[in-house]
Amino acid sequence: MTKTPTVLLAEDSPDDRFLIERALRRSRQQVSLQVVADGEEAIAYLGGEGAFADRQRHPMPQLLLLDWKLSRRSGLEVLRWIRARPYLDALPVVVLTASGEDGDLHAAFAARANSFLQKPGASGDLLDLIDCTLAYWLRHNLAPAAPCIPVP
Repeated sequence: MTKTPTVLLAEDSPDDRFLIERALRRSRQQVSLQVVADGEEAIAYLGGEGAFADRQRHPMPQLLLLDWKLSRRSGLEVLRWIRARPYLDALPVVVLTASGEDGDLHAAFAARANSFLQKPGASGDLLDLIDCTLAYWLRHNLAPAAPCIPVP
């Protein structure tokens, strides 16, 4: 029996968080969802710091859904932080944003995002997007084992 993959959602908008969580619950893909509300929390979660130190309660994710316009630290700052840590190199980072600006798209890929998806306006379209994204990254994509934090 395979372990249910963990998805970390970094989203600061309560409305968007609600819609994405609902789409994740309705998805055909089974996931364990962890949610953080800003860029600082995303970094603390991935670094296993503070409230996120217990890896039983806050396991390393197999996928990060990252809002680009996060508060406290932007999606770009979080992505750069992730890619500066070799133990997180294999973590797929999917930017999920309302932005459709070319500058944001280019910055995300320059910082080594794996994908850049624009949030659709209709909830049915969001469900389709989330379902396809999870199926691709968690079922079809071949990837190394989940990253783990090295012991000092």
